Amino acid sequence: MDNITTSTLLILLFFLIFISAYFSSSETAMMALNRYKLHHLARQNHQGAIQAKQLLKKPDRLISLILIGNNLVNILASSIATIIGLRWFGDLGIAIATVALTLIILIFAEVTPKTIAALYPEKLAFPSSYILKKLMLVLYPLIEIINFFSHRLLKLFNIPMHIKQEPLTQAELTSLVQETKTTLSGHHQQMLLSVLNIHEIHVQDIMTPRHEFKCLNLDDDIDQNIKKIGNSTSNQLIVYRNNVDNIVGLLRIQDVTKYLSKKQLLPATLQNMVRKPYCIPENTPLNVLLYNLQVQHESSAFVVDEYGDIQGFITLNDVTREMIGHPHAQHTELETHIRPQQDGSVVVDGRIFIRELNKEMHWQLPINGPKTLNGLILEYLEDLPMPKTSLRVGGYPMEIIEVNKHMIKSVRIIPNYVNKDAKLANSTNC
Repeated sequence: MDNITTSTLLILLFFLIFISAYFSSSETAMMALNRYKLHHLARQNHQGAIQAKQLLKKPDRLISLILIGNNLVNILASSIATIIGLRWFGDLGIAIATVALTLIILIFAEVTPKTIAALYPEKLAFPSSYILKKLMLVLYPLIEIINFFSHRLLKLFNIPMHIKQEPLTQAELTSLVQETKTTLSGHHQQMLLSVLNIHEIHVQDIMTPRHEFKCLNLDDDIDQNIKKIGNSTSNQLIVYRNNVDNIVGLLRIQDVTKYLSKKQLLPATLQNMVRKPYCIPENTPLNVLLYNLQVQHESSAFVVDEYGDIQGFITLNDVTREMIGHPHAQHTELETHIRPQQDGSVVVDGRIFIRELNKEMHWQLPINGPKTLNGLILEYLEDLPMPKTSLRVGGYPMEIIEVNKHMIKSVRIIPNYVNKDAKLANSTNC
């Protein structure tokens, strides 16, 4: 290189540093690509994504290619820097060139380009994949030789070469959905999370309890039952004999409509249209319930406890509402159970399900025990409280407003309570 001018060597050195920066950024960008987004873009016929996906199928070859290019460039740059150092500073120039080139490569060819590549992997990986693909063809023999010795070395230490990529677990998929706040609306994100976590919810968490059944007594007068069917706002009624403990099945309103229009509904006809009840244990997860309903060709089920007694009723609509949210009619019903007050407190119906209350108000009341607010308070107090009793449950100060028929009817809850209210200073902490 004695015949080459120093200025030419400097230009060549800067060019080699630029090439080194390219290889460094390409390596980081290719490895930082989101594999799921890459597969999606490849299916959309994005050519850059297709090229990158093909290169990443053999990551050992890709890494070998980048390292061969990067090392060749850095070694050549080191040689040129040494010559320039000798020309400018004599023997001391070797040390100066080594220190200076190390700093330059670290800043301009390693740290900076890799940082940019980590921040914008797609913008760098997709264009560079075209160049890497062509370099792969040119350097293929050298890459194979290097990989041959590398694989033998790994085999010597019993390190497996081909590791099957594990699919995302449910917990990982849940975390992924939780992190997509910028691309998914809050409602859509909540829907996906509800579907992913459906196995954690049991039928007893969302069932209609027995005391809220809309029932029809077969022993009542037929005219009275016809009137009850005509006034029903539900698409099906629970049918019993004598008392609610003796449930015989379900009656779909659409089945009796034609008889009502012709005024031909007789007690025997009504009884024949009652569908046999399908029962399911109260601790059944919702995903199992959905499968069982599909297999049994049912749209609803009675919920029974360990003794076989019916405790509630659940429909596909209940499951759908749990996963995608409340329809307008159901939301209106919730508004009657949850009434915000001007002082910041909230008056809540004691019969409301804690899951619905937490979801509607974004609270964190405990859900591992009783399912209703009434049950939660009774469990903590271990007694039926008197009106104006104050307590704190799960960090939320509460005041009992109304108690009726061995049940708490309404409760005042203060979600934004700060310990300044003397009225609750002597509250019971649970």
